[in-house]
Amino acid sequence: MSTHYNAVVIGSGQGGTPLSMAFAQAKHKTALIESAHVGGCCINEGCTPTKTMIASGRVAYLARRGPDYGVRVSSGSDHVGATNDVHVAMDKVRQRKRDIVDSFRSGSERRVREAGVELITGSARFQDERTVRVRGKDGAETTLTADRIFICSGERPAPPKIDGFEAASFPSGTILNSTSIQELGVVPSHLVVVGGGYVGLEFGQLFRRLGSAVTILQCGAQLLPREDADVSEAILSILREDGVKVLLKASPSHVRATGDADPATAVAVSVSGSGSGGDGPSELLASHVLFAAGRVPNTDSLNPGAAGIKTTARGHVAVDPQLRTSNPRVWALGDVKGGPAFTHVSYDDFRLLRANLIKQDANAAPLTTVGRILPYVVYTDPQLGHVGLHEHEARTEFPGRKIQVASMPMAYVARALETDESRGLMKAVVDADSQQILGFTCLGLEGGEVMSVVQMAMVGRVKWTALRDAVWAHPSLAQSLNNLWGFLK
Repeated sequence: MSTHYNAVVIGSGQGGTPLSMAFAQAKHKTALIESAHVGGCCINEGCTPTKTMIASGRVAYLARRGPDYGVRVSSGSDHVGATNDVHVAMDKVRQRKRDIVDSFRSGSERRVREAGVELITGSARFQDERTVRVRGKDGAETTLTADRIFICSGERPAPPKIDGFEAASFPSGTILNSTSIQELGVVPSHLVVVGGGYVGLEFGQLFRRLGSAVTILQCGAQLLPREDADVSEAILSILREDGVKVLLKASPSHVRATGDADPATAVAVSVSGSGSGGDGPSELLASHVLFAAGRVPNTDSLNPGAAGIKTTARGHVAVDPQLRTSNPRVWALGDVKGGPAFTHVSYDDFRLLRANLIKQDANAAPLTTVGRILPYVVYTDPQLGHVGLHEHEARTEFPGRKIQVASMPMAYVARALETDESRGLMKAVVDADSQQILGFTCLGLEGGEVMSVVQMAMVGRVKWTALRDAVWAHPSLAQSLNNLWGFLK
């Protein structure tokens, strides 16, 4: 026996959850299938918990910097300034994170049920082009058929690609990914981070601030390979200033448990590459290792082939600009379809599908993903906010255009100097003839918020000259948008 629905959504991420609610509120019989917990990666393992922990790391950082501002922490003695040592209670950092995640998760689940969505817990697998079987934790199976099916199953951390590596052979809790590291109850004495991308840098800087010695291994010649080289060099300088050791052109060739009684040297990481010989040791002893080198889509258990759904070589669901798969009954949204893996992209995918399939306007053309102006923020400190094209992308994509670039150190921004947080730079890429802004980066204090101001100009197709000539409040970070353009070349 099977139950028929108008819409079935697989995965309760930041696109799937509101989409299921929108269908149910539009009086469509809707089921939402979730294998773990409502809210998807963002609420449970991604944005919410990591940024909560990063906030704790920033407090520890500022507490240590108190003397820079003329503020000293009393040790309980009879005079101020006896010590400014900072003690991190990792169990409280973790509990604060858990409490906020629980609050967000329970709120999401409540709203789903109140909207009239039938929430089904279990792992989904396609049986044919319109049928999904769900296996619960107790082994019981449920069969669903649907007029429309939406895949929002997301991604998970990629397993280490090291010959002979078996995580089970290491002491419990020493081999970590971006999910398990958030459940640490102790501050690692030495954390080795494999991967110099966004996730690796956020966790690396966080645990350095919490008190760990941190070494980042990056196989490429620069951190954050998607960024322009000058931006990557600036963030490398910041991390090294914070005491993070970074080895470029370096990869783990072998990881083994040492068997040492001392937990500080429980794991040995053999390092290969030119970075290991020129900038660092050939073997690192560590208490913990974080593997943060990529993610893989959650499609391997979905059996997409049974439904005639094509996937890419990496396993992502292939979609057209309206998010339709090769099966006319099925759409995909969020990280599972590949492309920029950001929560706000998943949510905009939901907005597109809601407009095209529920709130249809007969006089309007269907929405597509073409031409979306996509921002993102890396929550290092300072933040790295970016929108649009990088300089190297603009020069490649528009070889016939005259591209101009303005780059200015954050040390030229009054507000950054007043707060003594002037590390980083801001950078704009523009089309010289049309004066349109093609891309913008702010590696600096509240870089994501400054970026959002420029994003609004790009959405409204406002020329860069309007930002130069605007009257911004003084002293604000946005006021730097008066001065940036003086560096245009």
